[in-house]
Amino acid sequence: MSVPPLKALPLDLLRQRSSTKWRSYGDDVIPMFVAETDFALAPAITAALYRAVEIGDTGYTPPRPGIDLDFAAYADRRWRWRPDPSRIRWTGDVMMGVVEVLRAVTSPGDRVIVTPPVYPPFYDTVEEAGAVVERVPLLDDGERWSLDLEGIERALAAGARSVLLCNPHNPTGTVHTRESLAALARLAHRYGATVVSDEIHAPLTHAPSVFTPFLDAAPEAAAVGYAVTSASKTYNLAGLKCAVIVTGSDETAAVVRGLPWEVEWRAGLFGVIANRAAFAAESDAWLDQLLVALDENRRLLAELLAEHLPLARYRMPEAGFLAWVDVSAYGWGDNPAPHIRREAKVALHHGPLFGAEGVGHVRINVGCAPEVLREAIERIGRLARGA
Repeated sequence: MSVPPLKALPLDLLRQRSSTKWRSYGDDVIPMFVAETDFALAPAITAALYRAVEIGDTGYTPPRPGIDLDFAAYADRRWRWRPDPSRIRWTGDVMMGVVEVLRAVTSPGDRVIVTPPVYPPFYDTVEEAGAVVERVPLLDDGERWSLDLEGIERALAAGARSVLLCNPHNPTGTVHTRESLAALARLAHRYGATVVSDEIHAPLTHAPSVFTPFLDAAPEAAAVGYAVTSASKTYNLAGLKCAVIVTGSDETAAVVRGLPWEVEWRAGLFGVIANRAAFAAESDAWLDQLLVALDENRRLLAELLAEHLPLARYRMPEAGFLAWVDVSAYGWGDNPAPHIRREAKVALHHGPLFGAEGVGHVRINVGCAPEVLREAIERIGRLARGA
């Protein structure tokens, strides 16, 4: 039996939301910039949060909230990977976890490799940890993006101490192969470096691509790796602060246990409740429907661009609901998003924020109703035609 696509909420209801996506611009603008989606919560999440409000369960997060067991079971069901629950800790969000791990595994002034174009907070996070960004851009062979393993090795040989990995990659939607992740793990092990892997988009991997947890890519990965992830991106829970930090060896687990106790206290109780409900098996059907909807939208975007913006360059993302689109051929400047927002009333993410590789690019959030996506691209198409 085929899985039906999840239906987005109606636009008039979405505009009643008070989150960043719906309060940054006026009602005349279609917001497709920040990574919030337009679907109702999974029923299990709604029920869990409703029950918490009903009984006033709004206190402190307990010392053993149970999310370690839930995430381990979820990883086993979805990816055939079962991390040891005793090596799973929790914090407020993925970037909190990343910066705290980087603080623990680097010294002030150490260089940390990032692979642009990449999620803009990566640059800020490295600096917040007291380290220095070392750029090793993704390779682009014209078909797909991949890690520049030779470039990463040169940086590690020259003294870089860590790699901040985006797996799957934001904004390109690239799902790194097991082979490339294994090679990265071996390089880090050879040079005595670490890999901190942001895996927040992992549940949104589209078939036939297969997500490989970094810690499961090779034996060396367990020795050098730290994975940080959350249900927040997939299940639209960014405002309910909770993420998990996962390790694969006694040594790396000890590093995470040695983080300040406040790191765990930053996890909000509602965030834990919602993440646990998301990771529960009863939410799997909702996720399967979401994946169908996002798959249809990534394909619809290709059709709409071909019709309305034929000079745009776009590859369907292998994971996620974020599309990386080169619109430089239209002459809208290095950063086309402000011009598109002013003239077409569509808010997209600014390409140059992802690195120099983002000049002339925009990032489009397709986690919406098909008709909203269609209207947005039609508006931008009219701008391109000067209509």
